[in-house]
Amino acid sequence: MQKYVISLLGTKEKTIFELSDRFRGQDEKGNEISFTNYYMQLNGKPFFGVSGEFHFSRCAPEYWEDEIIKMKMAGINMISTYVFWIHHEEEKGKFRFDGRRNLRKFVELCGKHNLYVIVRIGPFDHGEARNGGYPDWMYGMDFEPRSMDERYFCYVRRLFEKLAEQMDGLYYQTGGPIAAAQMDNEYQHSAAPWEITTGISDEWVPAGSAGNAYMLEIKRIAVESGIIVPFYTCTGWGGAAAPVEEMLPLWGGYAFWPWIFYSHKGEHPVTPEYIYRDFHNNAIPQTYNFEPFYQPESMPYACCEMGGGMSSSYHYRFALPFESVDAMANVKLASGCNLLGYYMFKGGTNPTGEKTPYLNEGQMPRLSYDYQAAIGEFGQIRPSYKRLKRLHLLVNTWQDSLCKMKTCLPQDAEEIAPEDVDTLRFAVRYHEGSGFLFINNYQDHVVTKKKEACTICVELPERELEISGLSLAAGENAVLPFGMDLGGIRLLYATAQPLTVIKDADRVTYFFFAPEGMTPRYVFDSRTIDGDMDTFSITGSAGEIRIVTLSAKQSLDFYEINRDGKKIAVLAAGALLDDGKKLSMESEHDEETIYIWPEQAIAFSDEWEPTEKMGIFSGMKRCAAKKELSVSVKQVGPSRYTVAVPENYMDGLKEALLSITYEGDIAHLFIDGVMIADDFCNGKPWETGLKLFESSLKEHNLTLYITPLKEDSKVNVESSMAGRKEEFGRVISKIADIKLKPVYEFYIGTVS
Repeated sequence: MQKYVISLLGTKEKTIFELSDRFRGQDEKGNEISFTNYYMQLNGKPFFGVSGEFHFSRCAPEYWEDEIIKMKMAGINMISTYVFWIHHEEEKGKFRFDGRRNLRKFVELCGKHNLYVIVRIGPFDHGEARNGGYPDWMYGMDFEPRSMDERYFCYVRRLFEKLAEQMDGLYYQTGGPIAAAQMDNEYQHSAAPWEITTGISDEWVPAGSAGNAYMLEIKRIAVESGIIVPFYTCTGWGGAAAPVEEMLPLWGGYAFWPWIFYSHKGEHPVTPEYIYRDFHNNAIPQTYNFEPFYQPESMPYACCEMGGGMSSSYHYRFALPFESVDAMANVKLASGCNLLGYYMFKGGTNPTGEKTPYLNEGQMPRLSYDYQAAIGEFGQIRPSYKRLKRLHLLVNTWQDSLCKMKTCLPQDAEEIAPEDVDTLRFAVRYHEGSGFLFINNYQDHVVTKKKEACTICVELPERELEISGLSLAAGENAVLPFGMDLGGIRLLYATAQPLTVIKDADRVTYFFFAPEGMTPRYVFDSRTIDGDMDTFSITGSAGEIRIVTLSAKQSLDFYEINRDGKKIAVLAAGALLDDGKKLSMESEHDEETIYIWPEQAIAFSDEWEPTEKMGIFSGMKRCAAKKELSVSVKQVGPSRYTVAVPENYMDGLKEALLSITYEGDIAHLFIDGVMIADDFCNGKPWETGLKLFESSLKEHNLTLYITPLKEDSKVNVESSMAGRKEEFGRVISKIADIKLKPVYEFYIGTVS
């Protein structure tokens, strides 16, 4: 048995103070967004922001609303989106805001579902867009981009004025959802290739050199153009210019680094991203991936780019471990983060241009920006979505106390080597007698081990807690409460992770789940309740409460519906969507069972029938008309195939996903010579949604071309007549599996 100690003796509470009016805004009804030096506030109360990146121009508008709802159902309360200049002014002087470029419509949909919006307006964005988002025509202008040249600012002003027109009436102060705007991106830290010359001169967009003066001028132009929001943000990492008197610096972290393979040879290194740190402590002015130009405790530690996924690039193919995403959120949260921000949360597809066909960066696929994100390119729900949903329920439910809790680390916690998979990684956030114990057993690029029979002694001012018998499966993480007030009953600690609290007419019910590999145990002042269980009640001075403990698997299906302050607990394996009026579910299965509590909280449609109960949950079951889909594949060249889909394949379906498992280098799908999707092979099935192409596929088949992997490839240039030809040995290019998967939509009913 391994024993660890963390001392909270002598811990001083945070000195919390209001930031200036530059980080504050009111709407027409008097509601106010503001910031302290530690957390965001709504009407003077702590608000835990959870931001997810969703690029509207990288998604067909037919998908927008459902994907926004999915994000909200996962606990996202802020949507961040890049506004790529090249997507809106590809041709000089010709602005486009139609179709998938309709910024206004996208923001309105976010507002419809009560989500705040952060517009990342550049002018430089990066985001793996062509030229970092700059239009090609800027390469030939008589000024240097990202400089203090007024001729450059003239075009920035014109862009911002056009964006301001699109967003008019949608700002927070006028009752809209736009709460923040990011100025430029990674100024003086990062740039992007000029794609017009890449491969010849490998020329790059400037990273900038004017420091805070440039950032402040960009903000001044934005304000003059009418882009006025409660707060402005900038990226803080890597020495980027960050004028914190005017802008909130945002941070992040990635554990999968495709960019290093521009020069790096060999295996990807193990990264230090999964080590607990203290990012809000003046005594630790700098640590890994956090080197601010300000005192850490003078500003909140907030994130905008935690790796919510990552794209495979041409030189780095990998299948993202989905448990890496919530593990990073766990580590950032424990380390003092009070605003989680994921890049990306919703993957997408790059638009095509009118003059330049492909508006992406050359190291990436021509079209796909799936990013292996929590919500895929065509709305697929990934395991990371369900894992994050659990954590977001916790931070939203306990935000008032969590925001005030400070980070406490065991001795030498920041010195743990990333390769060390034996030492238990843990940290605490604590405030006025209560807190959360964070444990992480995930590390990128190494194989971790199950942790068994560990003991953590937490030395508190009032007592010592000895939490024994702790076990956690490899790759998992956990957040365990201690000193928590459960309706007047003091929970000394639990080896189960809190999800949410729901009050009904009879009592208060607390939902927890047992992290994978951990035995749930609840220790109160007067008694201990041990072992695997479903539901139990306990009575204290304030009355009876009920505790429901879900398994780790059940917790992945847990949703909370909040309608007019009324909460409903739902277990659903499919993607649950609540648009504020009706409930529906998206599923790849023709038969679904969902469980709800309280009973009768939802008025189900007639297609649903009662089934067995699960603990306190009532079950309802429904079967859809099963859709059998098949595809016909014909090889028409060494690496080229035609794929025919059934007539009326979309009848009765919400989506149809063409899933292809293949060997090769790059795969492309075409309809009548026009590319509709592409993929860099990483060994995983490649999925493409065919809903948008239904009319085209009535007249044409799909063409699949797999760029082969070629052994011993070389170009023979020995001809005296300028001849060049490719010569190679064995060719690898084949389809291992191809199928068309139906996606059903079940109408559930309405909230009673």
